[in-house]
Amino acid sequence: MTTSNLTSHISHLTSNKNYVIIVAGGSGSRMQSAVPKQFLLLNRKPVLMHTIAAFDRSEAKPNIILVLPLAYHGYWQQLVHEHNFTISHQLVTGGETRFHSVKNGLDLITNQEALVAVHDAVRPLISPDIIDEAYQCAAEYGTAVVAVKSRDSIRQVKDGRSVSLIRDEIYLVQTPQTFKASLLKKAYEQPFDTKFTDDASVVEQYGAEIKLTEGDHSNIKITFPEDIAIAELLLSKKPWL
Repeated sequence: MTTSNLTSHISHLTSNKNYVIIVAGGSGSRMQSAVPKQFLLLNRKPVLMHTIAAFDRSEAKPNIILVLPLAYHGYWQQLVHEHNFTISHQLVTGGETRFHSVKNGLDLITNQEALVAVHDAVRPLISPDIIDEAYQCAAEYGTAVVAVKSRDSIRQVKDGRSVSLIRDEIYLVQTPQTFKASLLKKAYEQPFDTKFTDDASVVEQYGAEIKLTEGDHSNIKITFPEDIAIAELLLSKKPWL
């Protein structure tokens, strides 16, 4: 099945000025799974469906753009049908890297005044409150990157020597990362660089200051097999579910 044959509930974007680009380009290699981790079942539903639902529950109610490798478009549509998944979203083909995938999603957004969040498909435990706070921060400052303070002591290794860093100055970056569309689109006109590990690094290279908003340590990224069990436990404690 091709993208043009998407079922009716995967609709075109509305006039809402909030958007989220959900990037789902991961493989199942570190999960020791033949199925990419965004499709693994979490409480009997694919991880990706929990992620999309979190944004749908937020007050921001963003238009949802889902970026998937072309090879998995048909499989996703099959899952949508099997789980009777009715949250409206638009499906876009992913690129060679995360950078190129986000760029493909941005191509659908023509409103320069919009606010655009970018979120990892495999962070299904993001709370609606954190999503809304990020949109509010981006509306005021142009950028909003969700992050949490490190709970552990930190050491940096340089030239074979380890050096202690001040823990209170270290933040662990999560997603969503939210920006004014005009800024994000300009930043993504830069040539690809391997040091672009997330959207904040792209926007910072362009010259903008990155504002941090408070995240949650439970907003974990599903990466390893044990993460599914942890996520299931955390899901049971989420008040919005």
